[in-house]
Amino acid sequence: MKDLEKFNELVNAFSALPTIGKKSALRLAYHVCIKDPLLGSKLAYSIEESIRGIKKCIQCGALSENELCEVCSDIERNSNIICIVQDPKDVLILEDSKSYDGLYFVLENTNEENITKLRVMIENKNTKEIFFAFTQGLNSDAVIFFIEEKLKDLNLSFSQIAQGIPSGVSLENVDFISLHKAINHRTKLD
Repeated sequence: MKDLEKFNELVNAFSALPTIGKKSALRLAYHVCIKDPLLGSKLAYSIEESIRGIKKCIQCGALSENELCEVCSDIERNSNIICIVQDPKDVLILEDSKSYDGLYFVLENTNEENITKLRVMIENKNTKEIFFAFTQGLNSDAVIFFIEEKLKDLNLSFSQIAQGIPSGVSLENVDFISLHKAINHRTKLD
């Protein structure tokens, strides 16, 4: 309908989000416009503030409102171990599990700049272990091997998240009990 152009734009915006289909987008748009416009205004404000205020930590790449994220700023964290994840949201998931007390490094790609940044962090923190918390799969295995080769001169031990998380399932889809067990029973890489 032409006289609902703004509503249709909202439906399209919702349906552009991951896992939101056309029907769900329609329900969400109707809810924030008609059922609960106060929630709609609050949602719009929160989105705007997040876009303005959220950035990536300059040290590890996790999400933060400051130059350094909460984890990198915490002197109580175990700097002997750095957990390498593929996505900033993985840090949030691991933190919610309360199973890990070390540092993080988000490795969204394996370009030379990221490898150098990781190397500097390892050397500055005097890290002893690199822990890979990647979605299981052949691509992840190749990245792990690549990183091990790039860092082999640093005399580190390498481990990865334990089996038990199905291959191809991202961390955001794993329950906290399985995630807790996988972290606490991680396996050393030879």
